[in-house]
Amino acid sequence: MEPSFKPVHISFPMPRHPHLNFHAHLSFMGNCTMAHLTTTNIAEDESTVPPMGSLVYAMPDMRNDRNVISTPLATSGSNIDYATRMAKVLARKMKHPVYVGCSMDFTGMTAEEEMEGFAAAVDQIMERWDSKS
Repeated sequence: MEPSFKPVHISFPMPRHPHLNFHAHLSFMGNCTMAHLTTTNIAEDESTVPPMGSLVYAMPDMRNDRNVISTPLATSGSNIDYATRMAKVLARKMKHPVYVGCSMDFTGMTAEEEMEGFAAAVDQIMERWDSKS
């Protein structure tokens, strides 16, 4: 894959929560990918800026396709688990290192709704990745 310095932006409403929008800023750099993820709630004031959140680095294990090594670089208690899961899934699917910054807010969502949103986010990100490859 050729490195790209032009980021790809994704935005869509979360499944079963049309008032909550998912946003991703993706940079495919050839030897790694950076993904910055956040949510916005259209019912709230749009001028509020979400906090930086967590930053996680993950890379696939070249000896075992199912194993991914990850480490948190910056942590925010409310979204470190989501950032870690996303980084591991993307690193495994892309087969190269990934940095994931995450300031997602799932207040008021059930675990099932959060997982639906996670799956939708992975699908959208991998669709952009496949189109760049």
